[in-house]
Amino acid sequence: MTALLFDCDGVLADTERYGHLPAFNLMFEEMGVPAHWSEDEYAEKLKIGGGKERMASMFREPGFTERLAERIGTSPDDEAARKDLLATWHKSKTAHFKQLVADGKIPPRSGIHRIVNGALDAGWTVAVCSTSAEESVRAVFERAAGSDAAARVTFFCGDIVPAKKPAPDVYLLAVEKLGLDKADTLVVEDSRNGLRAAVAAGLHCLVTVNGYTREENFDEATLVVSELGDPDGPPIEVIANRGGATPQGHITLDDLRACLSAPVPPPHPPAGEVKDPDEGNPA
Repeated sequence: MTALLFDCDGVLADTERYGHLPAFNLMFEEMGVPAHWSEDEYAEKLKIGGGKERMASMFREPGFTERLAERIGTSPDDEAARKDLLATWHKSKTAHFKQLVADGKIPPRSGIHRIVNGALDAGWTVAVCSTSAEESVRAVFERAAGSDAAARVTFFCGDIVPAKKPAPDVYLLAVEKLGLDKADTLVVEDSRNGLRAAVAAGLHCLVTVNGYTREENFDEATLVVSELGDPDGPPIEVIANRGGATPQGHITLDDLRACLSAPVPPPHPPAGEVKDPDEGNPA
């Protein structure tokens, strides 16, 4: 049996630009946080896995704690207090994000509904593995693939594992819990961090790029495309193909199966890539 493990953000929908970024900024305003991320600033934050971890990185910025104390009258002075404050911020941010989904502000990516439902109907195992909060992921998935499909997939989300992408933990957990054969499991990701997590778990990976990630290094991906596409939509761009897939304008289940014929590359960063010692670890 073939298995598909989907990332959420940037894969199921263009959630980063139209969902998470505005949700963070709405939360900052609501909660009195002295921050407002531009698209360029958020692109840098995306190199950090996990929303709480991205917010936590602000405490390492010079003068942030002082500005926060001026704005809200206090600033967390120990790890426990900071953790509680981050949880409060994240709850507010998640509420704003879910409202953006409900308002139809976050467009699903092409091909997701077709591929997810086609795979489920063919008897494939389908799961979602994301560092985002589960309630946010479920909302995005239901809009992209439908509520019936959501009831048939398994979600591995948020803080379910201690080390987030690019650590392989969430994918290793999915393989273990679902009893998957790695040789028959394909990950669908959109970012360098996600690709590294998949390959480190010993899994093949197809990458669908987006505006934030298109210029990243995807040397270990079996297939890199602009999107999954649909038969009645514009033809997709095949950026790199290192497997047996033969896309003809859009990705099919046969293309996904063909990705599994290629060898999984070793989980080592290419020459010149330096690993951030804090990357993938909760702050």
